[in-house]
Amino acid sequence: MRKRNESVTVEHERAAAAAAPAPLDKGCSLRHSLRLPAATTAAAADTGMKRPLGRRYGLWFRLRKLIIWLLGVYIAIPFLVKLCPAIQAKLVFLNFVRVPYFIDLKRPQDQGLNHTCNYYLQPEEDVTIGVWHTVPAALWKNARGKDQIWFEDALGSSHPVILYLHGNAGTRGGDHRVELYKVLSSLGYHVVTFDYRGWGDSIGSPSERGMTYDALHVFDWIKARSGDNPVYIWGHSLGTGVATNLVRRLCERETPPDALILESPFTNIREEARSHPFSVIYRYFPGFDWFFLDPITTSGIKFANDENVKYISCSLLILHAEDDPVVPFHLGKKLYNIAATSRSFRDYKVQFVPFHTDLGYRHKYIYRSPELPRILREFLGKSEHEHHH
Repeated sequence: MRKRNESVTVEHERAAAAAAPAPLDKGCSLRHSLRLPAATTAAAADTGMKRPLGRRYGLWFRLRKLIIWLLGVYIAIPFLVKLCPAIQAKLVFLNFVRVPYFIDLKRPQDQGLNHTCNYYLQPEEDVTIGVWHTVPAALWKNARGKDQIWFEDALGSSHPVILYLHGNAGTRGGDHRVELYKVLSSLGYHVVTFDYRGWGDSIGSPSERGMTYDALHVFDWIKARSGDNPVYIWGHSLGTGVATNLVRRLCERETPPDALILESPFTNIREEARSHPFSVIYRYFPGFDWFFLDPITTSGIKFANDENVKYISCSLLILHAEDDPVVPFHLGKKLYNIAATSRSFRDYKVQFVPFHTDLGYRHKYIYRSPELPRILREFLGKSEHEHHH
């Protein structure tokens, strides 16, 4: 009985010894358990310090890559323009920019021009240009629902005609252009405007020669229908270059218009390109003229208003806003000074009308001026007097 109890006790002690960890193991385990949090804390601290440093380094690396990429593009663009002059021509014309979008040029009434007819003329083979003809306010009621033949016959009524030549970008349906048509129509003028070849729904490739020929074709089309009524030519922005090209040619063939109106004009396309907001970031780039201006000339684009006015013999009115950000005011003033001293204008009136910065007319809002009707009445009234005598 005693042996049996002793064996049970021995087995119980062995089981207890096996279940309990040895003191050495326990000590080691205890020391390990005390070291482990310290190591973990140190590792976490190192990781915490490395993360912000890694983020900063990654951000700086990306920023540096972006700066290098932008610098590369900045340097590459001048060489690209020089090698491909057609790029610079596109930037001058901007005929691919159609604003407002989704406008149906066949329906001028959608733009609030209920007294306007849409035509299509063909200056040359494979060239078709879209034309709008807005009648004077006195004919508004009669014009509704009338066809093209009625509108063409209306040009022979006793009202003067303005041929409007718009600037680059957009179409004949541009918002500020439509507002000007309405103002001129309310003052008693027929307004005929069109999109040059390559603009709007007109077919053909844009060029200075082509734009000038389109304008000449429309002028002759008007003269064939307007009888003895005065015909004035109004050019805006790039359209002033087309206008002086046209009027110089008309004067050379001895069929000048009754007056020329230039709104926001420049001297020539090189000086305008040098002053344009787009050129700001490259204006002081070494070889600016060679890289950017020479390709324009290479493309056959000059729009030399300063040369053309020396061969123009008709009354000239220049309108320019002092706060014009696209064509600087000083270019319009410079053009006026050239024209005013030109012998070709010695028998004609040359007038320059500035619009103060506070008015906020900028490049294309002179039509908002409440003084515009008076300015036109006084200037064109004298031109009409010269026309009849």
